[in-house]
Amino acid sequence: MTAQGYDLAVEARGLRKRYGDVTAVDGIDLGIRRGEVFGLLGPNGAGKSTTVEILQGNRSRDAGEVSVLGSDPASGTRAWRSRVGIVWQDESAPAELTVRETVRHFARYYPRPRNPEEVIGLVGLEAKADCRIKGLSGGQRRRLDVALGVIGGPDLLLLDEPTTGFDPAARRQFWSLIRALADEGTTILLTTHYLEEAEALAHRLAVVAQGRIVAEGEPQALRERFGGEAVVEWTERDGTARVARTEAPTRTIAELMCRFDGEIPGLAVTRPTLEDVYLRLTGQRQEDRT
Repeated sequence: MTAQGYDLAVEARGLRKRYGDVTAVDGIDLGIRRGEVFGLLGPNGAGKSTTVEILQGNRSRDAGEVSVLGSDPASGTRAWRSRVGIVWQDESAPAELTVRETVRHFARYYPRPRNPEEVIGLVGLEAKADCRIKGLSGGQRRRLDVALGVIGGPDLLLLDEPTTGFDPAARRQFWSLIRALADEGTTILLTTHYLEEAEALAHRLAVVAQGRIVAEGEPQALRERFGGEAVVEWTERDGTARVARTEAPTRTIAELMCRFDGEIPGLAVTRPTLEDVYLRLTGQRQEDRT
């Protein structure tokens, strides 16, 4: 247990990584609780993928302390690696093998793998189990990538932009899969550019900009803390459209109800979204992008 009272699957303090003159990760502190889905958000080049690579033990760090499932990834044993699953953006499997052959083959790499047929069902590829990988759609290949990431029965699953290229229906199906894995107790670290995806899946989020975490917390808490004012719109009796920006929209509406003695014409309340928060924290305000 940590000093904060949580059992952490991932803990990093002062994590740093440079590539020549470029600082990719600049003193990141990170704590991911066992059994939670944690979202890591940030623009391209913010340091997300480098952080994931360090946590997986695939990239060395220049400074800082890291513990993943109780071990330092830099010296992780084969037994430790079997407890960490990962799905990269550009994962690929042998095109000539079938789905079933591929999952069974990868299962042999692990000391206590999950049942291959169970995993194929978990990712929704039962109907494609005997199809060659080269005949799968992009979304189906991504599901296979996830199957290979979980076949070892990992305690921690690292997902780096897992739904890039998915159509909306395939993305929603993938969300159901992630929720099912989380319900089984798997700790999941998710990097994504899709704010809706992060809000739908993550218990907590961290926003990364220029190699540093600039905000961390539950999605709702981040909206309340960094979202800014709500916008209340209504129509006056003479037809004039009115707009008020306020941090207390409920109070504004109560005042309007007294004035209008009931229904408020044209009433609309717009609250800050997670996207608004993200753009503000990463220095990409929407008005600057138009």
